[in-house]
Amino acid sequence: MDRGLAELDERIAGCRACPRLVSWREEVARTKRAAFADWTYWGRPVPGFGPPDASLLVVGLAPAAHGGNRTGRMFTGDRSGDVLYAALHDVGLASRPTSVSVDDGLTLYGVRVTSPVHCAPPANKPTPKERDTCRPWLVTELRLLKPTLRAVVVLGAFGWQAALPAFAEAGWTVPRPRPAFSHGARVGLESPGDRPVELFGCFHVSQRNTFTGRLTPEMLRTVLRTAAAAAGLPTSPYAG
Repeated sequence: MDRGLAELDERIAGCRACPRLVSWREEVARTKRAAFADWTYWGRPVPGFGPPDASLLVVGLAPAAHGGNRTGRMFTGDRSGDVLYAALHDVGLASRPTSVSVDDGLTLYGVRVTSPVHCAPPANKPTPKERDTCRPWLVTELRLLKPTLRAVVVLGAFGWQAALPAFAEAGWTVPRPRPAFSHGARVGLESPGDRPVELFGCFHVSQRNTFTGRLTPEMLRTVLRTAAAAAGLPTSPYAG
Protein backbone atom coordinates (compact mmCIF):
# COMPACT_ATOMS: atom_id res chain seq x y z
CA MET A 1 0.00 0.00 0.00
CA ASP A 2 2.87 2.37 0.83
CA ARG A 3 4.35 2.08 -2.67
CA GLY A 4 0.87 2.28 -4.14
CA LEU A 5 0.26 5.69 -2.60
CA ALA A 6 3.77 6.88 -3.51
CA GLU A 7 3.16 5.91 -7.13
CA LEU A 8 -0.23 7.61 -7.04
CA ASP A 9 1.34 10.81 -5.70
CA GLU A 10 3.90 10.78 -8.52
CA ARG A 11 1.19 10.31 -11.12
CA ILE A 12 -0.93 13.10 -9.65
CA ALA A 13 2.03 15.50 -9.69
CA GLY A 14 2.45 14.90 -13.44
CA CYS A 15 -1.21 15.39 -14.42
CA ARG A 16 -2.04 17.94 -17.14
CA ALA A 17 -5.65 16.94 -17.79
CA CYS A 18 -7.32 20.34 -17.23
CA PRO A 19 -5.96 23.09 -19.54
CA ARG A 20 -7.38 26.01 -17.53
CA LEU A 21 -5.85 24.74 -14.29
CA VAL A 22 -2.51 23.92 -15.91
CA SER A 23 -2.31 27.42 -17.37
CA TRP A 24 -3.27 29.10 -14.10
CA ARG A 25 -1.02 27.15 -11.76
CA GLU A 26 2.00 27.63 -14.06
CA GLU A 27 1.30 31.34 -14.56
CA VAL A 28 1.13 31.84 -10.79
CA ALA A 29 4.40 29.93 -10.42
CA ARG A 30 6.09 32.24 -12.94
CA THR A 31 4.76 35.57 -11.71
CA LYS A 32 4.78 34.68 -7.98
CA ARG A 33 3.71 36.94 -5.14
CA ALA A 34 6.14 39.64 -4.05
CA ALA A 35 6.39 38.16 -0.56
CA PHE A 36 7.59 34.88 -2.08
CA ALA A 37 9.80 36.23 -4.85
CA ASP A 38 12.74 34.12 -3.69
CA TRP A 39 10.72 30.87 -3.79
CA THR A 40 10.82 28.33 -6.58
CA TYR A 41 7.12 27.54 -6.85
CA TRP A 42 5.96 23.94 -7.15
CA GLY A 43 3.46 24.90 -9.86
CA ARG A 44 2.10 21.36 -10.32
CA PRO A 45 -0.78 19.27 -8.94
CA VAL A 46 -0.38 18.76 -5.19
CA PRO A 47 -0.64 15.15 -3.97
CA GLY A 48 -2.04 14.04 -0.62
CA PHE A 49 0.05 14.30 2.54
CA GLY A 50 0.25 11.87 5.45
CA PRO A 51 1.02 8.24 6.28
CA PRO A 52 -0.14 5.45 3.94
CA ASP A 53 -1.88 3.63 6.80
CA ALA A 54 -3.95 6.62 7.94
CA SER A 55 -7.21 5.83 9.71
CA LEU A 56 -8.44 9.44 9.45
CA LEU A 57 -8.63 11.39 6.19
CA VAL A 58 -9.17 15.16 5.92
CA VAL A 59 -10.60 16.25 2.56
CA GLY A 60 -10.31 19.90 1.56
CA LEU A 61 -11.19 21.79 -1.64
CA ALA A 62 -8.07 22.52 -3.73
CA PRO A 63 -4.55 23.89 -3.18
CA ALA A 64 -4.13 27.64 -2.75
CA ALA A 65 -2.28 29.51 -5.50
CA HIS A 66 0.42 30.78 -3.14
CA GLY A 67 0.06 27.96 -0.60
CA GLY A 68 0.17 24.37 -1.83
CA ASN A 69 0.87 25.51 -5.39
CA ARG A 70 4.00 27.20 -4.04
CA THR A 71 5.17 24.67 -1.48
CA GLY A 72 4.02 21.39 -3.06
CA ARG A 73 2.22 20.15 0.06
CA MET A 74 -1.45 20.21 0.98
CA PHE A 75 -2.54 23.18 3.15
CA THR A 76 1.07 24.32 3.49
CA GLY A 77 2.11 27.96 3.36
CA ASP A 78 -1.27 29.69 3.65
CA ARG A 79 -3.64 30.85 6.39
CA SER A 80 -6.09 28.00 5.88
CA GLY A 81 -3.26 25.59 6.55
CA ASP A 82 -2.25 27.58 9.61
CA VAL A 83 -5.71 27.01 11.06
CA LEU A 84 -5.93 23.33 10.11
CA TYR A 85 -2.51 22.22 11.33
CA ALA A 86 -2.74 24.26 14.53
CA ALA A 87 -5.96 22.38 15.34
CA LEU A 88 -4.44 19.01 14.41
CA HIS A 89 -1.51 19.78 16.70
CA ASP A 90 -3.83 20.92 19.49
CA VAL A 91 -5.60 17.56 19.51
CA GLY A 92 -2.39 15.56 19.21
CA LEU A 93 -2.58 14.54 15.56
CA ALA A 94 0.36 16.60 14.25
CA SER A 95 3.94 17.01 15.45
CA ARG A 96 3.92 20.81 15.16
CA PRO A 97 1.31 23.57 14.87
CA THR A 98 2.64 25.16 11.67
CA SER A 99 3.13 24.00 8.09
CA VAL A 100 5.41 26.22 6.04
CA SER A 101 7.42 23.99 3.68
CA VAL A 102 7.90 20.36 2.72
CA ASP A 103 11.11 20.18 4.78
CA ASP A 104 9.77 21.73 8.00
CA GLY A 105 9.64 18.40 9.85
CA LEU A 106 5.85 18.22 10.14
CA THR A 107 4.54 14.70 10.79
CA LEU A 108 0.89 13.66 10.93
CA TYR A 109 -0.16 10.87 13.29
CA GLY A 110 -2.66 8.54 11.67
CA VAL A 111 -4.02 11.34 9.49
CA ARG A 112 -3.76 12.02 5.77
CA VAL A 113 -4.82 15.27 4.07
CA THR A 114 -6.03 15.43 0.49
CA SER A 115 -8.35 17.34 -1.85
CA PRO A 116 -10.83 16.41 -4.58
CA VAL A 117 -9.06 18.89 -6.92
CA HIS A 118 -5.26 18.77 -6.92
CA CYS A 119 -4.47 21.96 -8.87
CA ALA A 120 -4.87 25.52 -7.64
CA PRO A 121 -7.92 26.99 -9.44
CA PRO A 122 -8.51 30.66 -10.34
CA ALA A 123 -10.47 32.40 -7.56
CA ASN A 124 -10.35 29.12 -5.58
CA LYS A 125 -13.27 27.84 -7.71
CA PRO A 126 -12.82 24.68 -9.76
CA THR A 127 -15.47 24.03 -12.36
CA PRO A 128 -17.73 20.97 -12.09
CA LYS A 129 -15.92 19.48 -15.09
CA GLU A 130 -12.53 19.98 -13.42
CA ARG A 131 -13.84 18.42 -10.21
CA ASP A 132 -15.12 15.40 -12.11
CA THR A 133 -11.94 15.06 -14.17
CA CYS A 134 -9.90 14.95 -10.96
CA ARG A 135 -12.20 12.45 -9.22
CA PRO A 136 -10.37 9.27 -10.31
CA TRP A 137 -7.36 10.36 -8.26
CA LEU A 138 -9.48 10.59 -5.11
CA VAL A 139 -11.19 7.28 -5.89
CA THR A 140 -7.81 5.56 -6.21
CA GLU A 141 -6.55 7.18 -3.02
CA LEU A 142 -9.64 5.99 -1.13
CA ARG A 143 -9.21 2.46 -2.42
CA LEU A 144 -5.56 2.41 -1.34
CA LEU A 145 -6.49 3.72 2.13
CA LYS A 146 -9.46 1.39 2.50
CA PRO A 147 -7.72 -1.26 4.68
CA THR A 148 -7.05 1.28 7.45
CA LEU A 149 -9.49 4.15 6.86
CA ARG A 150 -12.12 4.54 9.58
CA ALA A 151 -13.19 8.22 9.53
CA VAL A 152 -13.16 11.20 7.18
CA VAL A 153 -13.52 14.92 7.86
CA VAL A 154 -14.74 16.83 4.80
CA LEU A 155 -14.13 20.57 4.82
CA GLY A 156 -16.90 22.56 3.16
CA ALA A 157 -19.84 21.89 0.87
CA PHE A 158 -17.71 21.64 -2.28
CA GLY A 159 -15.57 18.92 -0.77
CA TRP A 160 -18.67 17.12 0.52
CA GLN A 161 -20.34 17.15 -2.90
CA ALA A 162 -17.12 15.96 -4.54
CA ALA A 163 -16.35 13.28 -1.94
CA LEU A 164 -19.66 11.40 -1.89
CA PRO A 165 -19.51 10.21 -5.52
CA ALA A 166 -15.85 9.25 -5.00
CA PHE A 167 -16.75 7.12 -1.97
CA ALA A 168 -19.51 5.45 -3.96
CA GLU A 169 -17.12 4.69 -6.82
CA ALA A 170 -14.52 3.37 -4.37
CA GLY A 171 -16.98 0.79 -3.05
CA TRP A 172 -18.82 2.40 -0.14
CA THR A 173 -22.60 2.61 -0.08
CA VAL A 174 -23.76 6.23 0.05
CA PRO A 175 -27.31 6.77 1.38
CA ARG A 176 -29.99 7.94 -1.04
CA PRO A 177 -30.92 10.68 -1.20
CA ARG A 178 -27.36 11.81 -0.67
CA PRO A 179 -26.88 13.43 2.75
CA ALA A 180 -26.70 17.22 2.71
CA PHE A 181 -23.62 19.01 3.97
CA SER A 182 -23.70 20.78 7.30
CA HIS A 183 -21.17 21.54 9.99
CA GLY A 184 -21.29 18.63 12.40
CA ALA A 185 -22.98 16.26 9.95
CA ARG A 186 -22.14 12.61 10.58
CA VAL A 187 -22.91 9.84 8.12
CA GLY A 188 -21.95 6.17 8.24
CA LEU A 189 -20.84 4.61 4.96
CA GLU A 190 -20.94 0.83 4.62
CA SER A 191 -18.75 -1.25 2.34
CA PRO A 192 -19.41 -4.96 1.76
CA GLY A 193 -16.68 -7.02 3.37
CA ASP A 194 -15.01 -3.99 4.98
CA ARG A 195 -15.45 -1.99 8.16
CA PRO A 196 -17.68 1.09 7.77
CA VAL A 197 -16.36 4.63 7.54
CA GLU A 198 -17.76 7.59 9.47
CA LEU A 199 -18.01 10.79 7.41
CA PHE A 200 -17.98 14.14 9.24
CA GLY A 201 -18.86 17.56 7.82
CA CYS A 202 -16.95 20.67 8.91
CA PHE A 203 -17.00 24.24 7.65
CA HIS A 204 -13.95 24.90 5.49
CA VAL A 205 -10.92 26.48 7.14
CA SER A 206 -11.05 29.40 4.71
CA GLN A 207 -10.14 32.92 5.77
CA ARG A 208 -13.74 33.99 5.23
CA ASN A 209 -15.01 31.38 7.67
CA THR A 210 -12.31 31.81 10.30
CA PHE A 211 -12.16 35.61 10.19
CA THR A 212 -15.94 35.96 10.56
CA GLY A 213 -16.16 33.37 13.33
CA ARG A 214 -18.33 31.01 11.32
CA LEU A 215 -15.68 28.41 12.12
CA THR A 216 -13.87 28.87 15.42
CA PRO A 217 -10.77 26.93 16.55
CA GLU A 218 -12.88 25.13 19.14
CA MET A 219 -15.48 24.09 16.55
CA LEU A 220 -12.71 22.65 14.39
CA ARG A 221 -11.03 20.88 17.31
CA THR A 222 -14.35 19.35 18.33
CA VAL A 223 -14.93 17.83 14.89
CA LEU A 224 -11.34 16.56 14.72
CA ARG A 225 -11.55 15.00 18.19
CA THR A 226 -14.84 13.28 17.38
CA ALA A 227 -13.50 11.98 14.08
CA ALA A 228 -10.26 10.84 15.71
CA ALA A 229 -12.26 8.85 18.26
CA ALA A 230 -14.23 7.22 15.45
CA ALA A 231 -10.92 6.41 13.75
CA GLY A 232 -9.48 4.88 16.91
CA LEU A 233 -6.77 7.52 17.22
CA PRO A 234 -5.62 8.83 20.63
CA THR A 235 -5.84 12.58 21.18
CA SER A 236 -4.20 14.89 23.68
CA PRO A 237 -6.22 16.60 26.45
CA TYR A 238 -7.61 20.03 25.69
CA ALA A 239 -4.98 22.57 26.69
CA GLY A 240 -6.84 25.78 25.96
